[in-house]
This record gives sequence, C-alpha cells and structure tokens, in this order.
Amino acid sequence: MAVQGLSADVSALLLGADGKVRNDDDLIFYNHPSQDGVSVSGPTVTADLPRVPAGVRHVVVVASADPLQPGAVFTRAPVLTIRQPNLPDLSFAAPDLTSGETVVVLAELYRRDAGWRIRAVGQGYASGLAGLATDYGVDVEPEPVVPSASVPEPARRNAPPARRLPAELPKVEQLAPRLLTPARQAGKALVDRDIAHRRAAVYLILDHDSAMGDLYDSFAVQAFAERVLALSANLDDDGSVPVIFSSGDQPFLEEIRLDNYRGRIEQLHTQVDWGWGNVAEAMRRAVRHYQEAGATDPAVVITQVGDEPFDKAEVRSLLQNSAALGVFWLFVGFGRGRLAFYKNLNASASATFTNVAFYDASKNPGSVPDEHFYAGLVDAFAAWLRH
Repeated sequence: MAVQGLSADVSALLLGADGKVRNDDDLIFYNHPSQDGVSVSGPTVTADLPRVPAGVRHVVVVASADPLQPGAVFTRAPVLTIRQPNLPDLSFAAPDLTSGETVVVLAELYRRDAGWRIRAVGQGYASGLAGLATDYGVDVEPEPVVPSASVPEPARRNAPPARRLPAELPKVEQLAPRLLTPARQAGKALVDRDIAHRRAAVYLILDHDSAMGDLYDSFAVQAFAERVLALSANLDDDGSVPVIFSSGDQPFLEEIRLDNYRGRIEQLHTQVDWGWGNVAEAMRRAVRHYQEAGATDPAVVITQVGDEPFDKAEVRSLLQNSAALGVFWLFVGFGRGRLAFYKNLNASASATFTNVAFYDASKNPGSVPDEHFYAGLVDAFAAWLRH
C-alpha cells in the first residue's frame, strides 16, 4: 500500500460469516502482527490462505491515518497493490476522499465456493477507528486527542465551521458508520437541489437476469445497494429499503437495513432463481407495496437495469398508470446489455413520462465518485418534486 503525504498504518481484520470479528485477536496490526495465517509488516498484509481457519469467511485490509499527526485525514486514496504467485501485479486506487476520512477499507478477500476471491473496496470512514470498530465488532481504545495548541494558528483560523448532521444521520453513525461518508454526500446532493427537507419512500429493484451473475459475484450490486441505502437515510428515517429482485413471474421482495446491510444482497440473491429480468412484474410489486403501506410521502423507485425489457409496451403502460400515484421511476443502467429503451423513454417530443428518468451509471458504478453518483440519482427526482 502507498499513501502520499500522510503517515498511515495498515491493519487487517478476520471476519466470520456474520461480518464480525470472532474476538479482538482478529484485529491484526503493528502491536499484534499475525493471526491465523494473516500477518502485517509495515505497509504490507500477507495472507497465507491455506492456513486461514474455515470459520474465517472474509479478510479485510484497512489503512488508518496516524491519529498523532495533527489534522491527519486522507485526501488522496491509498494505492493498493495485489501480488499473487505467478501472476502479474494488480493495482487499485479508489476515488479521492473529500469528507475528512481517517480510515479506509481498501480490499476484502472472501471465500467463494472452494476458493478465495478479492474485491477492491475503497470505502472511507469519517468516524475513524470507532466507526470501524462498531461496524466489525472490534473493541478499540479511543483515538488520542491532539491538543488544539499543537495545531498551527493559521490552520485553526481557516478551518471550516463545524456542521451539524442532518436529523437522520446519527442513526447511520450509530448503526452503519461505514455508510456515513456516502450518506453525507447524498445529503449534500439533496441540499444543493433544495430538497433536503423533503421526505420520500425509497425502493430498489435489482435485475436478476443470469447475465448479471458476475456483477453479483464481484459485489458491484452489493455496493450499489449500499449507496442507495445511504441516500434513503436522508429521505426516509426508517433505516430500511425494500429490495425487489426482478426475476421471473414472482419477484422476490425483502429489505436491506442499516443494521443488516453488510453482505445482505449476496445473502438474498442466492435465494432467487436466475430469470429473465421481468422488470414489469417487479414494478407492479413495488407499486402494490407502496399502496399497501398507506404512505403519504412520494416514492422513488430506483430500478437497476442491465438490459432492455422483453415487454416494452407493458413497461410503458405501468409508467403511465403510476404517474398519478406519487411514484417516481429512476432507471439506473449498468451491466453489459442494451439500454436504449430506457435511455429513450423521454427522448421524443411526444413523451408523456413526467415521472421517469434514466441514469447511466457505467459498467462499473463503483468507479463513479459519490458526488457524481448522487447527482445522477437525484437531479431528475428533485425537478419532479419541485413541480
């Protein structure tokens, strides 16, 4: 791992199937440099995978700013290099960090079938090691506080004023501190569009066509759902998002919550057969759930699509019929299929879908920085709310 202009430490966490450490020995750092086949030496984490116990399902690699360094926060994300025997090196650099992050989760090794896989993460914590501890179940001592006198006077004079968290974010800080940074970015996007005071129910529809398999395996869909949950924390304070998997004639409906989101999509999607992405039936399920809930606030249904629907006329009919129900449809495209149908829903002069928008999140939405990602999610929704 390499970090520019910042003193930083590297550590690793061994996690069980529940996403938590088994005990405090599962935090591996400079004062406890090895445990069960995983070791830390300077900026390097080494994993001897055959020696990792079967009860360990994930190995998480973390970088943390030196708390004794005044004003120590990440601005440039650390560069992670992965070395494997007889294979070329792989490097990963997350988007730059902009919200005062002091801890960054760089990567995660995880078991899949009979082997191991690795995914880049790049998730920062503005809540420091305390936030990391809450998320992974580690007991850590409080970070030392640097006396204010050690901070140069010009730095204190130019520091931005402290800002209060929006009313809903203390719940994020308590239950899901790893989502605090994206939740703040989502809140900023709402503030910038003057809808931070508005409330809305957030739904998530996920394409479960077999062509999406590698995007589920690589945790791209999980990461996407986490960012939607962070947006929901600003719009709906119940801390949960109904999730509907678009697959066949009976879409599977569950929820992802602030207190269970880690690995939730992987856990749920394995209960769903691969289908042909029946978007229309999933849309009907979302509308029924919204109506049965008796909500008075509007709903935004974020519908991830990886290919065009097989029944375009049915989708158009559903969009028209739901316009008066207070439901806004945001189709978010990522995957390898064709998306022209969704892109062109409002392209013609005769289009009547005032409650519909499309956002192209690229083939890998995780590579889109939070600021741009949330702008893409809320721009059209904000315009719809204001009218």
